Amino acid sequence: MKQRTFILMLLAVLTSCPSVKVRAQSSQASGAEDIKALKQELEAVKSRQARLEQELQELKKALAARGIPVGPTEVVIDVTGTHFKGDPTARIAVIEFSDYQCPFCGRHVRETFPQIERDYIETKKIRYYFLDFPLESIHPQAFRAAEAANCAGEQGRFWEMHARLFANQAALGPDQLIAHAQALSLDLSRFRSCLESGKYADKIRSDLRNGQRLGVSGTPMFLIGYVEADGTRVKGVRWIRGAQPFAAFRDALDALLTSNK
Repeated sequence: MKQRTFILMLLAVLTSCPSVKVRAQSSQASGAEDIKALKQELEAVKSRQARLEQELQELKKALAARGIPVGPTEVVIDVTGTHFKGDPTARIAVIEFSDYQCPFCGRHVRETFPQIERDYIETKKIRYYFLDFPLESIHPQAFRAAEAANCAGEQGRFWEMHARLFANQAALGPDQLIAHAQALSLDLSRFRSCLESGKYADKIRSDLRNGQRLGVSGTPMFLIGYVEADGTRVKGVRWIRGAQPFAAFRDALDALLTSNK
């Protein structure tokens, strides 16, 4: 159990936005010496990360050799009403827990998701669900951004707003959300009314509770599994934590698709 907890902590540090409260620290660097010191600190951080990644891989190999799982398995989540892409009859699903202000989530959207969409969503092999998991303690604009995406969904433009918000993570203020809606040619009066009403706040908090119940502690995090026969629930059998390369998803999805034939 201690080993498994350590692995989860390492993964959260390396590739995800941790769900913890932090206090911003500001510093005013001036002059060449300060710049040099900052560069040295950055190199030290990179070196520590490399060592952590190596230790993580060694721990995973050791646990696998002993038959110890590296994350929670065999969990079930209700996906009724959840936004998804893909064939509604597909039996394999990916569920993403994400935060519109999280830089690692943005990296996943830019670098990995397009390949998943091309090879698995557009080919009708999987359903890809998106659940909101805004980390308000460190990302104060994420919750409102999630509301904006859901309000755009009322007008059939959820995924367009989703893509636009991740493409503009530094522009998630109230006026900027309205500007995004205008750029998508939404009915602005309807969008404003939806956003100001807070009608999707309970839905977003429900997503948060679902994630917390399953052990989600940072973003992005992905649950991969089988859609149950009634189509309303997904039985998850594998977790992927953090902004991982496409190969990690390809290996997991191909294994499930092969076993589901």
